Amino acid sequence: MSSRTSAAASPLGSWVGTDYEIVAEFGDLMPTGVTVTDDGRLFVSFPRWGDDVPFTVAEVVKGEPVPYPDREFNAWSPGATADTLVSVQSVITDPAGHVWLLDTGSLAFEPWLENGPKLVGVDPATDRVVRVIPLDPAAAIPVTYLNDVRFDLSRGAGGYAYVTDCAPEGALIVVDLASGESWARLRGHVSTSAVPGFRAIVQGVVRENYRVGVDGIALSADGSRLFYCPLSSRRLYSVATDALLDRSLDDAQVAATVVDLGDKGASDGLESDAGGAVYATAYEHSAVVRRDPDGHWSTLLHGPDLLWPDTLALAGDGHLYVSVNQLPRSPLFNDGTDTRVPPYQVIRVQTDARPIRLTEER
Repeated sequence: MSSRTSAAASPLGSWVGTDYEIVAEFGDLMPTGVTVTDDGRLFVSFPRWGDDVPFTVAEVVKGEPVPYPDREFNAWSPGATADTLVSVQSVITDPAGHVWLLDTGSLAFEPWLENGPKLVGVDPATDRVVRVIPLDPAAAIPVTYLNDVRFDLSRGAGGYAYVTDCAPEGALIVVDLASGESWARLRGHVSTSAVPGFRAIVQGVVRENYRVGVDGIALSADGSRLFYCPLSSRRLYSVATDALLDRSLDDAQVAATVVDLGDKGASDGLESDAGGAVYATAYEHSAVVRRDPDGHWSTLLHGPDLLWPDTLALAGDGHLYVSVNQLPRSPLFNDGTDTRVPPYQVIRVQTDARPIRLTEER
């Protein structure tokens, strides 16, 4: 019998993969995005989904969230949409070490505000904003919701960012970091859209109100493929990045490069490593799973307290960080009722893997 299919007997109702470390806990702030710089600084985002959120991005210092880059930049008001943070869904460290804040420009999933959706680059060496790239309105639809982002700095004059738009008819959005231009790909394609009639079962509760398009995103080790998945789906897809970047191609030609990589369970966040593995949250099972380069899947994390593992971030020291936020119990995803039981967590587990660093000297 293959070692992959054999398993020691364990008691019924037991859990596997519970050997993880709790890095931070939050009593009244619900995290989504998480990222770690190579020198170990931890950043978290708290979107404005209806909670009283005093700051939407924080650095975790000695276990406590501190507004980042400062409190003033987090103090959104209706007259300062372009110059402050509206609601940040994701935080990402790029291959050059800058921390990027993905501002949805949307409050509680409502249509985005004018000048709201943007990528904000912060230099952690100075803790100052060094770049603000607004989303081109032509790349969006009224219900566009920017969800997650990955960076490849090895291409073009200044590199590219790939962003997921998790509207029900979702899309992949490409951002040219040199020019600031952005454009959408595969809008409404089967691989980027919520599966009609999708039904999830989370902690035994049937959930039929998830209509979320492409959410998780990860790059292949060489940058040639982009992995992605709708939240309201159980499939993993990839697409050729050359096709996404070539603006002379139409969507049908881009779609011709899409590969359906099969069932992986229902997932929110994705991550990848330099060895070719892809990691996926498995929100129906309180787990994180890993796909090896040969297509074999295994369980990395699994525990009763992991209600909705959301975002994944692989750090330079091999730790995989996971935000855990009880999303199904939040009012937006629970018919207006709040049944969350704080604290919310950021956890980590050692993988011995290396993060992907697609960069070059310029």
